[in-house]
Amino acid sequence: MEFIQSVLSLIVTLGILVTIHEYGHFWVARRCGVKVLRFSVGFGKPIFSWYDKQGTEFAVAAIPLGGYVKMLDEREAPVAPEDKAKAFNNRPVGQRIAIASAGPIANFLFAIFAYWLMFMVGFNVLVPRIGEVEPESPADQAGLVAGYEVRSVEGRETPGWRAVSMELINRIGDTGNIRIEASPFKPGAQSETGADAQLFLLPVTDWLQDSEEKDLIGELGIRPYRPEVPAIMGQVLPDSPAAQGGLMPGDRVLMVGETPIDTWFDFVELIQPSAEKPLDVLIERETESGGTVQRWLRLVPALHELADGERVGRLGVGVAPFEYPPEMIRQVRHDPLQAFVSALDQTGADTMMTLNAIKKMVIGLLSLDNLSGPITIAQVASASIS
Repeated sequence: MEFIQSVLSLIVTLGILVTIHEYGHFWVARRCGVKVLRFSVGFGKPIFSWYDKQGTEFAVAAIPLGGYVKMLDEREAPVAPEDKAKAFNNRPVGQRIAIASAGPIANFLFAIFAYWLMFMVGFNVLVPRIGEVEPESPADQAGLVAGYEVRSVEGRETPGWRAVSMELINRIGDTGNIRIEASPFKPGAQSETGADAQLFLLPVTDWLQDSEEKDLIGELGIRPYRPEVPAIMGQVLPDSPAAQGGLMPGDRVLMVGETPIDTWFDFVELIQPSAEKPLDVLIERETESGGTVQRWLRLVPALHELADGERVGRLGVGVAPFEYPPEMIRQVRHDPLQAFVSALDQTGADTMMTLNAIKKMVIGLLSLDNLSGPITIAQVASASIS
């Protein structure tokens, strides 16, 4: 099911981006007097198509991983004398450049629009409150302590953990200090840096240069704050290792072997490195009479290989619904004008991050292993849609 969702998400995401990209070519070509023969979303044989008044065929093709705009061009096929002026190759150089560049420009405009809409409608983020600092880590050396909130990274405000990670991406492969501003967490405080914010310099050397590590925050020795989520099963998949071992929805895990389990995260951290290893698990289960009973179960996590090749154990369970404390959720929302400014800023930041990553790959500061292929794109698309 997860694989199917990832594939469908990839198709939807690429379909939207390709359609907008090709429409940019199409729109400018039409205004430059070029005859467009076909506007296709997807490759291969069309599943269905229709024609407009100007004779352009609009098609949705069978292979949904791209698209194209086919224009009249003497370099591809003979052109009738009356249509020669409408051929792409016969238009002035300036118009041909405009047509060629219109696709990427359309994608940039769409990014700005999408961000503008997102900032105007508003969205919730998890406050970047530090839960733990690992001893002798860069964060520990800089003096960061648990209970602080990350206010900015390299001078850019970070209202949530995602913003922190996005700014840290720019420092992969670097040697020097990562500048983080943080202050004691105050419930209800705004995301802007305040007078109480302190500057911390986290020392790094060739940071993650040859690594595919995706936990940028964890690599600095920072563990985000996590609420006390009890290890109660909200979902047990049929025929999963958990179901085969007798685990049921509503069961609360108390111990794994001789290790007490206080939170869901404690449970996950023991299961993931235990693929194909039998584990004795003590659970507490409610009875029909309203009481509880305890019993030991033998569970064997299945081996699951992630996209990056990491092998982890999985039981096929999900945590019972829980909520973060209200003070840990922050809404980011702007008026239309400020949302537009933020959209321009975010699009620019994303563009610079991409160009910076390409530069570092060229000069050897960033491993080519950090390039993402179709599998990662599908996973990101699926997570975004979720």
